[in-house]
Amino acid sequence: MLRRKPTRLELKLDDIEEFESIRKDLESRKKQREDAEVAAAGEEAAAVPLGAEHKSREQIIGDRIGYKPQPKAGGRAAHFGTFEF
Repeated sequence: MLRRKPTRLELKLDDIEEFESIRKDLESRKKQREDAEVAAAGEEAAAVPLGAEHKSREQIIGDRIGYKPQPKAGGRAAHFGTFEF
């Protein structure tokens, strides 16, 4: 592998101005997206009737991934293997 001298990078005023303009543009897009999400969430909350059943975070995640837990069988026979009487 050939070695070469390190390259010197110079930051010019034009580069700084370009960076600032791009950063401001990205921040404004992000803010608009967040505002749109907040507005959409407000509309969704308004669309849900007050008597609707509210799900916990675990239930929402379970529904999303398709996890449907089965209740454990109750009774003494179920605990026999663990010696819990």
